[in-house]
Amino acid sequence: MELQLYREYRDVVGLFSYVVETERRFYLTNSVDVQVRSADNGEVYFEVTMSDAWVWDMYRPARFVKNVRVVTFKDVNVEELAKTELEVPSDKPGFSG
Repeated sequence: MELQLYREYRDVVGLFSYVVETERRFYLTNSVDVQVRSADNGEVYFEVTMSDAWVWDMYRPARFVKNVRVVTFKDVNVEELAKTELEVPSDKPGFSG
């Protein structure tokens, strides 16, 4: 199951701009907003909103999610994915196209 999930991740990662990691889940998304909030007792928490996301969770039947909202007192890590440039295939001997 994990290998199948990794293969799916490898196939879709190029479609997304950000990786978001919370204490419970790992997401790929193109839109992420993190707001720092404080509770009535003074504790700080994070409200994370994402749209058009992919969720790393092998037990979900559908991993693409239209909108996600996460509220957590734990750390949130957001990283922008590097976009690789398209590579033009080199001419190979014997190839006619």
